[in-house]
Amino acid sequence: MDRVLITTSSFEVANNPALQALQNAGIEVQVNPYGRRLSENEVGELLTEDIRGMVAGVEPLTRAVLAKAKGLKVISRCGIGLDSVDLAAAKEFGIKVCNTPGAPVTAVAELTVALILDLLRRVTQADRIIRLGQWKQVMGNLLAFQKVGIIGYGRIGRRVGELLRAFGSTIFVHDRLSVDIPDYASRCGLEKLLHESDIVTLHVPFEPGPHHLIGREELSSMKPGAFLVNTARGGLVDEHALHDALTSGHLAGAAIDTYESEPYKGPLNQLVQVVLTAHMGSYARESRIQMEQEAAQNLLTELTAAGVVPTQDARR
Repeated sequence: MDRVLITTSSFEVANNPALQALQNAGIEVQVNPYGRRLSENEVGELLTEDIRGMVAGVEPLTRAVLAKAKGLKVISRCGIGLDSVDLAAAKEFGIKVCNTPGAPVTAVAELTVALILDLLRRVTQADRIIRLGQWKQVMGNLLAFQKVGIIGYGRIGRRVGELLRAFGSTIFVHDRLSVDIPDYASRCGLEKLLHESDIVTLHVPFEPGPHHLIGREELSSMKPGAFLVNTARGGLVDEHALHDALTSGHLAGAAIDTYESEPYKGPLNQLVQVVLTAHMGSYARESRIQMEQEAAQNLLTELTAAGVVPTQDARR
């Protein structure tokens, strides 16, 4: 029997029309048995020869994994980033790869702004103080008076800019591509953005090349007392250098949602000026429903195109 595999840590199968169409076509749906992000070995073991398609999370779909997945026709990424997939290997092996670029945009952008506000108004710190039995007001800063540097001006970066505009922030944008910049933002080089921004927020994919877009040198060039926010990808920031920049007092704080190794257990855990979230940028109910629906529909559409699903079963 042909099967499809869902490797995301969670997925609502029961109320998904596209998955129901696959099941009606006689295709079995298998979900992640671990309920967490899979390792390379784990996903490799699950991609048996009868797996024709998969809804992927952020597990490493390396050349070695894909080479063993002899029956795999389609990888449907539940999310935007494709950096966890060896795209060259997928093309070589004839595996179609697709994603859901629009669904997570609002969720990630809103979490980014929430983290910025948390850092500026010290919400998490104030909560911790009260829970320790102290009644103490903590002085913060207004977002309206901040210069915010957005690195990466794709769908999410652009939406972050739109939200920040409503607060009255001054917005700098750096993108290696020649993207259109609205009148309320200023395009600048990375060095200038880091030097002048009170808050730097990352919205670029992790790509081969230099491992840390924000390393020790970039952190040292940031404005003293600035904040760093990363809701994009782990590996973009040198976490050890960030720890040093925070403990030295050069940076005032940071908010991190993605990490080089997850679950994160590093030294940033010990710093009160750091807000940490568990890679939950897209994990808002409305966004998650849309992502899952689109990912499953992409899977159904491409499996139909590949001849795995009869045409009459390709219905929404």
